[in-house]
Amino acid sequence: MSTEPTELPPALDSTAAPMPQVVDQVALARLYGEPLFSMPTDLYIPPDALEVFLEAFEGPLDLLLYLIRKQNFNILDIPMAGVTRQYLSYVDEIRERNLELAAEYLLMAAMLIEIKSRMLLPPKKAAEGQEAEDPRAELVRRLLEYEQMKLASMQLNALPHYGRDFLKAQVYIEQSLQPRFPDVSMQELQSAWRDILKRANLVQHHKISREELSVREHMSIVLKHLQGRKFVEFENLFDPTQGTPVLVVTFIALLELAKETLIEITQAEAFAPIYVRLAFTPV
Repeated sequence: MSTEPTELPPALDSTAAPMPQVVDQVALARLYGEPLFSMPTDLYIPPDALEVFLEAFEGPLDLLLYLIRKQNFNILDIPMAGVTRQYLSYVDEIRERNLELAAEYLLMAAMLIEIKSRMLLPPKKAAEGQEAEDPRAELVRRLLEYEQMKLASMQLNALPHYGRDFLKAQVYIEQSLQPRFPDVSMQELQSAWRDILKRANLVQHHKISREELSVREHMSIVLKHLQGRKFVEFENLFDPTQGTPVLVVTFIALLELAKETLIEITQAEAFAPIYVRLAFTPV
């Protein structure tokens, strides 16, 4: 038997680093997918990595109005010393972070310092019966106007906004893809009828005879002629060789069929050929 010492596995080695107790603990973070149960000792956090802004202002007037309303100061009698001191402390903070943003605030700070210095001086003499001008008057007027506009904007913002509070309902209705031909006017029917009469006069016979013609019979003839066919030209429904009386009765039969909505007379566009077809009866 060999007397050489055997190397213990890491799980049985008492000198190995102890495993973290993960029972009933929540990982602080994950690094490359592995949980961390304690803060690393070599972690460096830059001083400006975390910043907390408790209040956000839209401009110098907004900041001034906040300082006045927060401390329940009378806006018509502003204590310039205290308000200027608080205002300058805020400006010093934003100068360290954003110099461009602080430019507008610095302009208002100069105005506050000027008003404060003017209040320390003796007031200018005014005309008899008039009070001396208050150096804060212009600032108070701007603050009151800004407060009115701010309240109006808050009221407008409370109203429902399209895209934020509601959306416009949109419903798509699929329309029928069947083409709808334009209606044929009476003038175009008359013109087509005159053309048929002109052709009939060219092939007319001078045989005089008496013949009784039935409109209903010719209505049936027209329906049989249209049956099984999608479209038939208007001119093809007339046979000039049968004479003018038959043409007249056939035309009256067509008008009666159109009146009873048994046929449809259509035309693709103006001055295009006129077609006749059987009307589709809705199911």
